[in-house]
Amino acid sequence: MYQEYMKVVAMPTQRGFVIPFTSWVGLAASMKELYGQPLHYLTNVQMKKLDSMRFGSDDEDVPLDTIIDSRKAEATIWLIEEVHRSTSSHHYIARLWLADPMYHIHVDAIFPKLQNSLK
Repeated sequence: MYQEYMKVVAMPTQRGFVIPFTSWVGLAASMKELYGQPLHYLTNVQMKKLDSMRFGSDDEDVPLDTIIDSRKAEATIWLIEEVHRSTSSHHYIARLWLADPMYHIHVDAIFPKLQNSLK
């Protein structure tokens, strides 16, 4: 059900705003607020992993938007989101959720009005 829902949530057509951000998770949160869009569970998990990759690096405390252009970072998240919405198996997601009792913290509670009804 979740994967089918995420497939019908339209991707924003107006994008490319300059969004200040210090982390991938922070940028994703700003995008959700700005566009009123949920991000896929797998995208949220990926953002957390990208942030954790910076731990211990020389630029760990440097705001990410001074390292990566915000439009490129946003485009990267939307590309990852498109892959997760379009190609993820509901069986794969179910296995992840069974293994992680806290999975719900990565599922957004944003429910945009759908133009198409669920199949």
